[in-house]
Amino acid sequence: MFQLYLAKMTTEGQAITCKAAVAWDRGKLLVIEDVTVAPPKTHEVRLKVIAASVCHTDSEQLYESHDGMKPRPFPMVLGHEAAGVVESVGPGVTKFRPGDKVIPLFLPQCDECEHCQSPKTNQCRRNWGNTQTGVLADGTSRISFKGQQIFQFLGVSAFSQYTVVPETSLTKIRSDAPLHKVFLLGCGVSTGYGAVINAAAVDANSVCAVFGLGAVGLAAVMGCQAAGARRIIAVDINPAKFEKAREFGATDCVNPRDHREPIQEVVVKMTGSGVDFAVECVGSPVVMTSALESTRDAWGVCVIAGWTETEAMSVKVEKLLMGRTLTGTYFGGWKSVRDVPRLVDDYMDGRLKLDEFITQSLPLDRINQAFDTLRSGESIRTVIRMWPDDGGSTNESD
Repeated sequence: MFQLYLAKMTTEGQAITCKAAVAWDRGKLLVIEDVTVAPPKTHEVRLKVIAASVCHTDSEQLYESHDGMKPRPFPMVLGHEAAGVVESVGPGVTKFRPGDKVIPLFLPQCDECEHCQSPKTNQCRRNWGNTQTGVLADGTSRISFKGQQIFQFLGVSAFSQYTVVPETSLTKIRSDAPLHKVFLLGCGVSTGYGAVINAAAVDANSVCAVFGLGAVGLAAVMGCQAAGARRIIAVDINPAKFEKAREFGATDCVNPRDHREPIQEVVVKMTGSGVDFAVECVGSPVVMTSALESTRDAWGVCVIAGWTETEAMSVKVEKLLMGRTLTGTYFGGWKSVRDVPRLVDDYMDGRLKLDEFITQSLPLDRINQAFDTLRSGESIRTVIRMWPDDGGSTNESD
């Protein structure tokens, strides 16, 4: 803590030069640059990012050629799944102070808007339009390179050693939480787990299917087991993921490529009438349709957790008329500022797995390798250690 105090004394109110992985254009490798991070403005917080990871949304924004992502401006600093320590706060900030351990949030919680006031949704809209286009409340980014503005992905930009976020897009967590583990709760794990616990509300003794076994899907499998499902069918075209799925609670693993029939027909045959709950965790409209059609009539529930922004899903209306429910979820339905610290507590108390999602640990200057292994299916989550010689200890605030 003493070192943090000294850093605050020397950097508060000043611009900081640090390393960041800059995406200069779509389809190009990230470049490690010396960027400038401005001090936080009113109701903003500057944090030192300790650990981050590459999510499929980062990868799709950078590399994928399909039309599933809305265009966002380059150059940008990607990254939205992270954890760090508060370095300084801007005017009007009262809930945070230097040294606090925090998780930045791509989904804010202001507690003032209509959505925050409602128990029916977690979709706060504070600063939403700006953060979706790479800037903060005043229409600018806090990150620059040689005077050129660098856009902030989803208002976060975790692949910078320092970043600035709105205070409503940040949550304080317990001081003994290991940042190199709990950063996972900033996106993927919370999304998949919440899709089951909150959106689907899976019943004990039910039959479930999870489509896609990345971090979101494995977290959904974990959620099904936590909810007491008696059968959990894990579906993926990569059989290398099946062992991990079983570790999280899957009872059956199915590769669609091993069957001539559509996967939904396979699942219906396996269960006799279809599953009670299906969770789609790929972001593919084709898979979304398969997930819906794998559910049983009368009461089957299909939850869409996979991310796509522009593509259309094909739905046979009869499937809904016969009693099925189709719904979507964003960040697993969690009220972000309120619920992420509770999920941290669940991990610390042994009720939630996180370590098992981590495949490898790499320094920031090898971040392109993390993108490669995610896209190839070789890794679930890679810890990006944001600082040199950081071995991933739990003493990030020392």
